[in-house]
Amino acid sequence: MPGMAAKASIFEYISLDPNRFEVIYLTWKLPTKNERLEDYAQRMCEDVIHQNPVLIGVSFGGILVQEMAKLIDVRQVIIISSLKSYHELPTRMKFARKTNAFKVLPTSLINYMEQLDYLPLGKSFKKRLQLYKKYMFVSDKYYLDWSIENIVSWKQKQAPKGIVHIHGDADLVFPLEHIENCHVVPGGTHIMIINKYRWFNKHLPNFITYGNQK
Repeated sequence: MPGMAAKASIFEYISLDPNRFEVIYLTWKLPTKNERLEDYAQRMCEDVIHQNPVLIGVSFGGILVQEMAKLIDVRQVIIISSLKSYHELPTRMKFARKTNAFKVLPTSLINYMEQLDYLPLGKSFKKRLQLYKKYMFVSDKYYLDWSIENIVSWKQKQAPKGIVHIHGDADLVFPLEHIENCHVVPGGTHIMIINKYRWFNKHLPNFITYGNQK
């Protein structure tokens, strides 16, 4: 499961042996009005075609697969650049959680991404913008508002038993200082599933097969 609003193509560089693994890519659906995360997870479970699967989710997708695992039997849950409970939210998101500040975020600006190409922005920003445009799947304002609210207001208090958490030490969205009990990827940012794919191609098969064992 990709991260918030992202296409499954964020996994395009992840290569798993087809003789050992069958990979099914899940894609985001538009939430219905006032849909609870639990009900959304139930709808996503309808796309899981195997018994006792290994669920892998990135960022908000990591939150979603944990909710899905409460509804179906799974062999393993692996989350990447994500959270195991609301306690791992960074300080700014905890503040937004208490004050509902997330409700005033200008998510409608997503519709103006094309125009940003013409602004005199730095090379680093423009490079990041191109990545967003390449991998973004959903630009619907309601979906973005719904996603942000469900990240910030997530109710899970404790990490599920046996979960595998892979996190980068340079993640600015969910800083490592707030994350507990994870496998750290040196130099890994929030988009490390894309630019640290060699690390994942080397280590992910073992996490899928053996869980928390190295």
